[in-house]
Amino acid sequence: MLRFTELDQSYPAKRPAKERRKDFDEIYGPFNPKAGADQAARCSQCGVPFCQSGCPLHNDIPDWLMLAAEGRMEEAWERSSATSTMPEICGRICPQDRLCEGSCVIEQSGHGAVTIGAVETHITETAWKEGWIQPIRVKRETGFSVGVVGAGPAGLAAAERLREQGHSVTIYDRHDRAGGLLIYGIPNFKLDKSVVERRTQRLQKSGVAFQLNTELGRDVSLEELRERHDAVFLAIGTYKARALTCPGAGSDGLIPALDYLTASNRRGFGETIADEARLQAKGRKVVVIGGGDTAMDCVRTAIRQGAASVTCLYRRDRENMPGSLREVTHAEEEGVVFEWLSAPLALKGDATTLSGVRVQRMGLGAPDRDGRRQPIVLEGAETDLDGDLVIAALGYEAEDVDAACGGGGPVLTPRGTVRVTERCRTSIPGVYAGGDIVRGASLVVWAIKDGQDAAATIHADLMARAESAQTRELEPAE
Repeated sequence: MLRFTELDQSYPAKRPAKERRKDFDEIYGPFNPKAGADQAARCSQCGVPFCQSGCPLHNDIPDWLMLAAEGRMEEAWERSSATSTMPEICGRICPQDRLCEGSCVIEQSGHGAVTIGAVETHITETAWKEGWIQPIRVKRETGFSVGVVGAGPAGLAAAERLREQGHSVTIYDRHDRAGGLLIYGIPNFKLDKSVVERRTQRLQKSGVAFQLNTELGRDVSLEELRERHDAVFLAIGTYKARALTCPGAGSDGLIPALDYLTASNRRGFGETIADEARLQAKGRKVVVIGGGDTAMDCVRTAIRQGAASVTCLYRRDRENMPGSLREVTHAEEEGVVFEWLSAPLALKGDATTLSGVRVQRMGLGAPDRDGRRQPIVLEGAETDLDGDLVIAALGYEAEDVDAACGGGGPVLTPRGTVRVTERCRTSIPGVYAGGDIVRGASLVVWAIKDGQDAAATIHADLMARAESAQTRELEPAE
């Protein structure tokens, strides 16, 4: 360990931008065993592991780095999977530069962070290759049934932990494939769909049932689920796109980011897209409005679809954007043009098609409560930008939860998200919630944490219920 003074920071080989622009394959190759061990050995094994506190899951990062450096890969995988149900997924898509790697002591000292995400992926990919990851073997069935609404990262994480405890689990999801945004919202070049599918297949082989094409409020009610199961976990995510508010925003030519990404991912599955002409970037001048990771997914997808040009409008500068700076670098390498300090003033075109964006130039004012400097309008600084495919990537909000629950849903926050205790319990006994429907649109790693936390609470509550019932049975009759 502590080899950061003799070994430079190194990531797995990244495919050249000219090559990766042509397909949707993942851009990084795998670590070979020696490279993975060498990078793990750069860890300083510091007494206070800030990488661990910087990870929402509080993964035992120094421990599995040490084990990987020593070649004890199965033990490294066991330690990694003890705190995360999807380490190889987090290793691919977490913004490590803002989380564990950004907190790394070696990064702060100027030597470059340990490449934690890449080593995490390397460990679990080795586990899959070696056959260490098998279906869950339940020691004892509890007899309790749990319904999980939503097959995204929160729902899948909860299902895995609940099944490990011996509970019967059924996952309900509105889509025709399990995975939520992991399947339909994140492009293949960041997360190949086979990586997600082998996780859901493992759950199926472990006895978890999937009821797809089933939407809460349309195909099944919350009341029905409560009658069907001993506990219900709501992990329905946030799918309502934040609206762009400027003249022309009502045009059908403005494409919501999720519609665009879902069409692209379905195309990758070989499906025919009904609205193909509207949702295809080939040969078009693309403008994406937004600065988060979803915006980066959109611009990089448009490049791969053969757009004539791709421009990203963001109202702050590079240093104050919410997305991963690593993703911005990838996008720039692939040919995306960033118009920093730029906001849409109006969309040009008609009710069905758009021809461009009137752009308002911005400046930066005082920091907001998150520490990012607030954008301010520069009066008289306007310009026009051509674009016949305009995509809004402004984030997501909660859908109408109360309507989906038939008017008898849990108490909500003013934002429309589900209000929970610190233990994921809602206002309805036996109903729990986690992930984006509680936090608002957030990171996959936070959804996984919520799913695992909710599973622990549900298990504790069901076991307490069983113990209480057993106690009543043993009490003498009066």
